[in-house]
Amino acid sequence: MSAVVLDASMTMAWFFEGELTDTARQALWSVTQEGAVVPAIWHAEIANALAMGLRRNRIDEAFCTDCFNDLRQMDIVTDPETNARLWTETMGLATRHRLSVYDAAYLELAGRLGLPLATLDRALAHAANVAGVNVFGGAA
Repeated sequence: MSAVVLDASMTMAWFFEGELTDTARQALWSVTQEGAVVPAIWHAEIANALAMGLRRNRIDEAFCTDCFNDLRQMDIVTDPETNARLWTETMGLATRHRLSVYDAAYLELAGRLGLPLATLDRALAHAANVAGVNVFGGAA
């Protein structure tokens, strides 16, 4: 069983210098030990963050390759039901909590699976707290 629902903000903090907080370190350890589950959008968000890093000359292609290889080694499972819920539960959460549908996908997944949400996004963490979803490390 996975330990957390992992979002892109937490994931990318593991790789970008200066963004690795204590909570991010704890989440990395937890995911390394017990795994994580992600909505299908997570893959595109990770690729986009790295593409933006390349565009801004913050990283190079070798760095991207290393990130993808590191993530492939982790027990990160893609939820098969995320897309089927986008136009119903997820859209409702996005509207109710004033989130992007992308962020609401993480909230929907964490709520459905009863897992803590590992995020560094303050708005998403706040919405999770309001919705009764635990936030990894208690962030809000």
